[in-house]
Amino acid sequence: MNPLRSVIAIQPGQPASDGAGVRLTRVIGGGGLERFDPFLMLDEFASDNPDDYIAGFPPHPHRGFETITYMLEGHMRHEDHLGNVGLLQSGGVQWMTAARGIIHSEMPEQEQGAMRGFQLWLNLPAKDKLGDPGYRDIPASEIPRLTSQSGVEVVVIAGQFDDGQVRQQGAVQRPHTEPYLFDLHLPAGSHIAPRLPQGHRAMLYVYQGSLQLPGASPQSVAAGRLVRLSDQGELHLHSQDGARLLLIAGKPLGEPIVQYGPFVMNTREEIEQALRDLRDSALA
Repeated sequence: MNPLRSVIAIQPGQPASDGAGVRLTRVIGGGGLERFDPFLMLDEFASDNPDDYIAGFPPHPHRGFETITYMLEGHMRHEDHLGNVGLLQSGGVQWMTAARGIIHSEMPEQEQGAMRGFQLWLNLPAKDKLGDPGYRDIPASEIPRLTSQSGVEVVVIAGQFDDGQVRQQGAVQRPHTEPYLFDLHLPAGSHIAPRLPQGHRAMLYVYQGSLQLPGASPQSVAAGRLVRLSDQGELHLHSQDGARLLLIAGKPLGEPIVQYGPFVMNTREEIEQALRDLRDSALA
């Protein structure tokens, strides 16, 4: 067997609040973003208390990156200044390219029940940061699902899943960052070895159950923790008692990252221009 990707760090998510007071767990975000390049933020929202999510995310701007929202349970409505309207439902994905600018809202379409899902921010290369914005709704029926020979269910959102036995193209392919985004459901006693390009930054976020990572120093990862892996080697995942997790990988851009709230550019001057454009109603 070839060398395995090693564990660089295991870290818990932190309680946070965003939008109009939506309670969530911030898994990635804040300082040290270069460690996760090309990913900028990962939030998990999970509550069956409407007070935690009902205020939603009223209109707000973005520039310079893409947002990927994956809904496990619940209903959220998207509207933006370009005229796009979409209803994100259980199992669906919204892939929004902010690029030079988009102003949108994400509001719950429910007043009770569980709201559970994730939002991931994916950086854009400098040459595309002021390109055309875009928006795509991907219902659950259009997202490929497969079951591996060991019984692992794989939701292939982006990239290509390949474990040497089964290969499946995902719902989304993106140039430059070449992201991989899988939702993996490992039954008790199962294992899986997804193939990832060498050099891709790779992370795992366990959101249910527990995961075992083999190697010279085997490690067990509990729910609510992010695993940051090395950029080289094979990836082998096991679960003794069952686990659900996101596998996130992408090609680093290696460019400067300057963030100010909902704007992610390469220089401070570009951030200042974004603020002027927002003030002058010229964001997009």
